[in-house]
Amino acid sequence: MTASATRPVPLPARAGLGLKAEHYQTILADLPDVGFFEIHAENYMGAGGPPHRYLQAITEHYPLSLHGVGLSIGAARGLDKAHLTRLRSLLDRYRPQSFSEHLAWSTHDTGFLNDLLPLPYTEETLARVVDHVDETQQALGRQLLLENPSTYMLFAESTIDEVDFLATIAQRTGCGLLLDVNNVMVSAVNHRLDAATYIDRFPVEFVGEIHLAGYDETVDPAGDRLLIDAHATAVKSDVLALYKHTLARTGSLPTLIEWDNNVPDFATLYSEAKRVDAMLAAETFRRGGRRIRAA
Repeated sequence: MTASATRPVPLPARAGLGLKAEHYQTILADLPDVGFFEIHAENYMGAGGPPHRYLQAITEHYPLSLHGVGLSIGAARGLDKAHLTRLRSLLDRYRPQSFSEHLAWSTHDTGFLNDLLPLPYTEETLARVVDHVDETQQALGRQLLLENPSTYMLFAESTIDEVDFLATIAQRTGCGLLLDVNNVMVSAVNHRLDAATYIDRFPVEFVGEIHLAGYDETVDPAGDRLLIDAHATAVKSDVLALYKHTLARTGSLPTLIEWDNNVPDFATLYSEAKRVDAMLAAETFRRGGRRIRAA
């Protein structure tokens, strides 16, 4: 990580929620006890208007996590300089405690694909992602957290294990990692792998934030389970069990509950946050009151 790519003050080791427009007024009226809120960067790249007025008011009371979905950090083409400029402007405006992006690609030539697409784990891809992470951190002047993907297919070309791929990126660039536990469960079930083994091998020393979400379930043409990273329900019990297993390795870390589709009322989201806060408190108690943070 370059000297200009600083690590901001970290988020509290609490449960956080995605900030939704339908909940702005409830949050400002009630000031619920939530550890932090997360926004998707691309939803706030306009110059002004009600979203910014509400966000400014909410960030006066809560820490903020900024999550990008459009950087296309794994794309074969170069990064979009205009997008990086807009990201830098947003980061400078709100000074969030965390900024994260996906290990994925969503651009091709001059087009943009409305999806987060997987990458083959090869030396060529690794070199490209490392260059793009370096460029991003230099342009933004701060550390990036890179999120592990949810996947539905494996590439025959891959020669590097996903955990090793992520660890190498972090080692070479100084970036942090965002460990999405729901993504681990989705990928493990889809590829007939063991999710706990993935967590046991994950380089937790680089983890600065954790994500949880609800998945949808169907079957593939062979009749086997197929999980979809849908973010449309409460966190499933098996993901919460895997999260507990994860906390035993990481200690208590800021944890976002993602619920981006079929968004419920705020009371339902708040109950999810309280459930996760209780798990974080239990892990802290288990460690004798000592919270663990990534370096």
